[in-house]
Amino acid sequence: MVRDVEQPSQAPVRGASLGLPATGPGSLAPFTRRVGGYLVDAVGSALIAWAFTAPEGPGNWSLLVFGLLTVVTLIVFGQSPGHRVFSMRLAHPTPGARLAPWRAVVRTALLMLLVPALIVDADGRGLHDRLTGTAVVLD
Repeated sequence: MVRDVEQPSQAPVRGASLGLPATGPGSLAPFTRRVGGYLVDAVGSALIAWAFTAPEGPGNWSLLVFGLLTVVTLIVFGQSPGHRVFSMRLAHPTPGARLAPWRAVVRTALLMLLVPALIVDADGRGLHDRLTGTAVVLD
């Protein structure tokens, strides 16, 4: 007779392949929190663009504001305003160093297309993060 014995999960811990902790600061940010950060950035960008285009809607100007705001804040602070609101930051290959401008530009351009952000790996990192060697982690 074979008995069912509970075995510990053999599933890899999220972020382990990147050398990140499983929980707490420095662990990969969950999808819902990343979506919240994106929405804060998108709505904030639309409001900033609308301030310059009112009474007309901001149209594609909000996309330009989103791109500029995201690139600049990632390079200078390592996090976008939405990341800050949701206590996240962008981790990159060289801990403690500022994000290289090319990584910020490529990552943001792919994020603006939205689809690459929805193509995720086993760790939940979007294609835009995998291609630039970055990860959104809890702060």
